[in-house]
Amino acid sequence: MSPSAQTYLSKALNIMEKHSLVRHKVDWAAVRSRAYSQARGAQESADTHGAIASALNSLGDGHSVFWGPDVAKERYGASAVKFEGLEGRSSKNGVSYISLPGVLGSQEAYDRYVRQGRHTVAKAQATETCGWVVDLRSANGGNMWPMLAVVGPILGDGKVGAFVDADGNESVWSIKHGSPYVDGKLVGWGDGRPLAGSTQPVAVLTGRQTASAGEAVTVAFRGRPGARSFGEQTNGVPTGNRPYRLSDGAVLLLTEAKDVDRTGRAYDAPIPPDAQIVRDSRPAARNRDEVLQAAQSWLLKQAACRQR
Repeated sequence: MSPSAQTYLSKALNIMEKHSLVRHKVDWAAVRSRAYSQARGAQESADTHGAIASALNSLGDGHSVFWGPDVAKERYGASAVKFEGLEGRSSKNGVSYISLPGVLGSQEAYDRYVRQGRHTVAKAQATETCGWVVDLRSANGGNMWPMLAVVGPILGDGKVGAFVDADGNESVWSIKHGSPYVDGKLVGWGDGRPLAGSTQPVAVLTGRQTASAGEAVTVAFRGRPGARSFGEQTNGVPTGNRPYRLSDGAVLLLTEAKDVDRTGRAYDAPIPPDAQIVRDSRPAARNRDEVLQAAQSWLLKQAACRQR
């Protein structure tokens, strides 16, 4: 192996050993031995990519992933992303609806997502709104912070969750004036007002495509007064990944922490809803959304909607 390839591979393995969520459970000598054996004869950094991907997979956290330079450029360079499914509406019965897809791209993409999402929330919030449906069934991952910036006014101010690493160190998520903060520092996007609706009941819809960042938003609503979840269990990766960009532009996305809700409960497996509702797959039920119907029915029974 050339010195440059060896340095590249060693750096990637060092990142894993130092920061992985499962670092105390891994035989790192064995991981390194297999990686160096697999990369034997490597001359360029690209020759070690397969060994790095295999090492990540061997950790068994189910979430870490390695992207080569081309894939990383595609994923993070997208500034013209269309946010399919980012929509909202109000209804005559007082229930407002917002659907949040996942988002991954450039900072420009995140900024546009937040602007569009906040506009959608403001538009959906009619003067007679008595409760919210937050639909996370298409929130299949990406960056959690733009999503929290959109639903911050609905979540309400205060601590909404945290990351906790392998040593028990906690990094707190909070909302202030509708915007997301981590450990007391503003993540971005400034004031998220209007804040009306932050005490209204919320029905959160989840499904098997609700993953990663989508699960973080699911966790943020756990323990919120007046919140209840409906649908199916989530994908099962409610853990925090951090990207490490390597010298050739490749990205090592490493799982470093579990998601923790505001009550202190940690998650690292599929999150079951409070009310499990499996959507009817029969052709006759194609246009029915039993999950949404159940959520709206529950909201209309809550005091805020009964008093309208």
